[in-house]
Amino acid sequence: MKYNFDHTPNRRSPTVLNKWTYYQKDVLPMWVADMDFPAPQPILDELRKVVDHGVLGYELPHTPLQETVAARMDTLYKWKVKPEAVVAVTGIVSGFSVAARAFCSPKKGVLVQPPVYNEFHEVKNNVGIPQLDAPLIEHVNGNILSYEIDWDIFKRQVKKAGMFLLSNPHNPLGIIFSRKDLKRMAEICLENNVLIVSDEIHSELLLDGNPFTPMAKLSPEIARNTITLVAPSKTYNVPGLFCGFAIIPDKELRERYKREVEHLRLHVSSMGLRAAQVAFSGQCDGWLKELRRYLTSNRYFLAEYVTENMPGVRVTIPDATYLAWLDFSQMELKPSPFDFFMKQAKVALSDGKIFGSDYKEYARLNFGTSRKLLELGLNRMRKALK
Repeated sequence: MKYNFDHTPNRRSPTVLNKWTYYQKDVLPMWVADMDFPAPQPILDELRKVVDHGVLGYELPHTPLQETVAARMDTLYKWKVKPEAVVAVTGIVSGFSVAARAFCSPKKGVLVQPPVYNEFHEVKNNVGIPQLDAPLIEHVNGNILSYEIDWDIFKRQVKKAGMFLLSNPHNPLGIIFSRKDLKRMAEICLENNVLIVSDEIHSELLLDGNPFTPMAKLSPEIARNTITLVAPSKTYNVPGLFCGFAIIPDKELRERYKREVEHLRLHVSSMGLRAAQVAFSGQCDGWLKELRRYLTSNRYFLAEYVTENMPGVRVTIPDATYLAWLDFSQMELKPSPFDFFMKQAKVALSDGKIFGSDYKEYARLNFGTSRKLLELGLNRMRKALK
């Protein structure tokens, strides 16, 4: 079956505040991490069936859904997960916030690797704990950016942490960490009695056929010290349904985590549960295969466009996600790249400073859109730079 990712429905509803209505009408939104494509048809069919039934009552996560999530992990990674290890949460952000509340303290904070997902930086404020930074090392080859772990800083900072919050695949850099790097990070955490919380929400958005290994798949010992967070929201473009899962093999960790979820009354929406059941069942795999191909093509187009038309701008070539990271530090755009392109190009990017205080000259660009809109945004940026 062919899927038309060149088609992007109009999202400019005057009564709804979303990616397309947050800024003025003449601004092209390439910021927040949702795609412009309709969700897969099997998910839409399931949601229509619920609406047509007419009763939108309370629904709770139950064993069949846990079994479906566990089976998905086995299908994708040969990772054997017991259904009871799957805990429903209202999303990945609430998922790692719950973990921080349960396992960190004012003396033992959260370790992160900037530049990293902006919501990671909010945990310290929301939970009242220290944030420990282990920034990734940046390399430049021509105009292409790449990053690697700074092991010395990681080892030093982890000693003061209660929890290591990992983004893999990494947002905004698109890195898929190697098995070797994952194992080394995990072993350092184990040596220091630090819990690993692995945000793997982008783990099915793999580009160019790249493989992915969940952190907890590496060994039983690592699995017992890891909470893995997954969701259908990014992959199948249903983030507004607010449904995710914490996979916690260790019973003691799981019970402690569940008590915090129940304490906060984090009830997952019935529509989110229904969508997740379909998404992880495999019914949408054909759609996902075509989506990956389309996003991979967009990624190459973006990198080539920046290389040929924006001298001095540096860009990542992500292994996964639909997010590109751009370095404008050679351009001296004032007051910031975000403000410059908003004013001069009418393009809304994600401001680099929200991913870490050292990244004010950077921006994140969402290429999860049609090629036509991607090219339009890049053309506007090119003209503004000239």
